[in-house]
Amino acid sequence: MSLFRTLATALAALSLAAPVGAQDAAQRRLWNAPSAPFRIIGNVYYVGTAGLSAFLIADPAGLVLIDGGLPESAPQIAANIRRLGFRLRDVRYLLNNHSHVDHAGGLAALQAATGAPLVSSAGDRADLVAGRTIGREDLDRFPPIRPARTIGEGGTIRVGRTILTAHLTPGHTDGATSWTLRTQDKGRPMTILFLSSLSVAGRPLVRGTPPRETKAVAEFRSTFRRLATMHADVMLSYHAEQFDLPAKRRSLAAGNRLAFVDPGELPRYVGAARRAFEEELARQRRTPQS
Repeated sequence: MSLFRTLATALAALSLAAPVGAQDAAQRRLWNAPSAPFRIIGNVYYVGTAGLSAFLIADPAGLVLIDGGLPESAPQIAANIRRLGFRLRDVRYLLNNHSHVDHAGGLAALQAATGAPLVSSAGDRADLVAGRTIGREDLDRFPPIRPARTIGEGGTIRVGRTILTAHLTPGHTDGATSWTLRTQDKGRPMTILFLSSLSVAGRPLVRGTPPRETKAVAEFRSTFRRLATMHADVMLSYHAEQFDLPAKRRSLAAGNRLAFVDPGELPRYVGAARRAFEEELARQRRTPQS
């Protein structure tokens, strides 16, 4: 069976579980617009769509793929990997930054195409197995996938000489996970951070009468504290606008080999995310959810 037939079959079998409203469908089309793959820096490649990131880390011993976009993103991600000259069967691991449809949706089809096991945090495992973000009926379902292994803070994935380290950064979901990679670009050492989402995105922070903070508040605050201690030469994330992907890509195409290098980006981004979180917490304290 061809690659695209394999992916199409998997998607067709699972698509009935994911109804989408008209407005959501329009957003999904924008996110899933095509994007040519390219090398970001070192052994890290962009293989995602125009709006949703997927990253490929290449080692002579095999490949690691982080994130699968939407269910309908899987064929494009697979095609992008092949367009770069890599083979799907050389993918050794699938990783996921968090268990929402726009990042976990394509994982099941990509697993069918690559045969690679999925590694996830314990906090998001139940969501991935269920094919939905448990407790968030406002979010779309996605094709379920069972992680072969769960990983905790400081756990590592190794392929050849490439080592990815997990950092638990919950809040956006209970198991949101960021990853660091130490690599080199033309002999220059680099720390790359694949940063999970830090937005509240409708998650309840305050509930009940009298209003009480949910566990998400402590999760976000622990994440902000952890990230404040971290350094990254390159910060990558999972929506194009979160790390100014279009502008950096244009700069790279114009000859700036270090377009994605900005050690100040992580503290700026985390500071802005913390302020947005505190504003949303204050708003929910005024009008708590039931």
